[in-house]
Amino acid sequence: MIPRYARPAMVAIWAPENRYRIWFRIESLAADAMAELGEIPPEAARIIRERGAPALAAMGQADVDRIDEIERETRHDVIAFLTWLAEKIGPDSRFVHLGMTSSDVLDTCLAVQLTQAADILLADLDELLAALRRRAYEHKHTLTIGRSHGIHAEPTTFGIKLAGHYAEFARNRSRLVAARAEIATCAISGAVGTYAHADPRIEAHVAAALGLIPEPVSTQVIPRDRHAAFFCTLAVIASGIERLATEIRHLQRSEVREAEEYFHPGQKGSSAMPHKRNPVLSENLTGLARLVRAAAAPALENVTLWHERDISHSSVERGIAPDATVTLDFALARLTGLVDKLLVYPDRMLANLESLGGVVHSGEVLLALARAGISREDAYRIVQRNAMATWTTLGQPGNRSFADNLAADPDVAGRVPPALLAASMDPALHLRHVDHIFHSVFGTAG
Repeated sequence: MIPRYARPAMVAIWAPENRYRIWFRIESLAADAMAELGEIPPEAARIIRERGAPALAAMGQADVDRIDEIERETRHDVIAFLTWLAEKIGPDSRFVHLGMTSSDVLDTCLAVQLTQAADILLADLDELLAALRRRAYEHKHTLTIGRSHGIHAEPTTFGIKLAGHYAEFARNRSRLVAARAEIATCAISGAVGTYAHADPRIEAHVAAALGLIPEPVSTQVIPRDRHAAFFCTLAVIASGIERLATEIRHLQRSEVREAEEYFHPGQKGSSAMPHKRNPVLSENLTGLARLVRAAAAPALENVTLWHERDISHSSVERGIAPDATVTLDFALARLTGLVDKLLVYPDRMLANLESLGGVVHSGEVLLALARAGISREDAYRIVQRNAMATWTTLGQPGNRSFADNLAADPDVAGRVPPALLAASMDPALHLRHVDHIFHSVFGTAG
């Protein structure tokens, strides 16, 4: 985790104190269940809870350092924690962790942490969706040129552009809800997952208290296909971030200038060129998206473990779990702010739309000629000929617009009413079904 790209709430999930508190809760809940089953004295479960809970609540850096000190000797993080906990609880600590294995604690804790992280990310997505919806409705009828292959295509609206990104992030939200549900599993099943020393009812009790579900077959670890699905979902969300960021970067180019990031008072764009207003936020988001996506491949590779368990996945998850969730949280918040304050220039959009002399209406003209009785093949040839004549002479003396070239073409004059040609070049034609699109995306015509 890099502090520059981190927000406190998400960082706190991965702090040692939070991890150890979750570990203790798992151990305490398991002890409660064992007491109910008559496996340990009820008084021992009470002492574990009453002495351990305050110690974990008051945990500070000195306690973390003590656990680290023990781990340097034991070379085992869970044993180091249990040794520290025994110092706080006393003799009844012998009833902690009975019949359990380290992965029962580690994997169940990771499930809790990932669900905590998912909840923050879902809230982030809700804020982003709200910003996209507001700006989409604001520019529902703001005409702009659509582009394919980076080349002017046909008119669309800036609101439709944003509605498309809204729909993508709405899908991503649904994916994250599903990924959260899939990762929210608990395993208290013992050394190779057979419950030989831990009654399944202990697992059920711990799972219910933590808002998880028991893993049907955990071997010694929770199967990593669940984690792979989770991190792949984060990667897909990151790609959605980059797609919108890339769109903004292109729209801010000097030659386009249809939209740009908000430029704060006192902000500087370049140490050498004082005029610069660079798309630094969207460029930053492009880079952050790459970092989040980088977690997907190792998460997929973690699925393949030896037999009932190895620890090849462990070092990977210690890195990608905090890094991917912290980075994505920051990126979503940054993108929300970018969208919320995005500067949009409708006049420039209209000027760009009209900058090619009207050739962007070639598709509608093609249909008009076909409706006038000209074969599609002939109509295409006529329209393309006049469009190319317009395109290749743009800015030259005597250049004529697409409409003028068509009107002067003998294959068009007298065969297609001028009013029909003029109507086919009205950008408003492309607004006819905006309400339908918005209803499909937002559920209301608006």
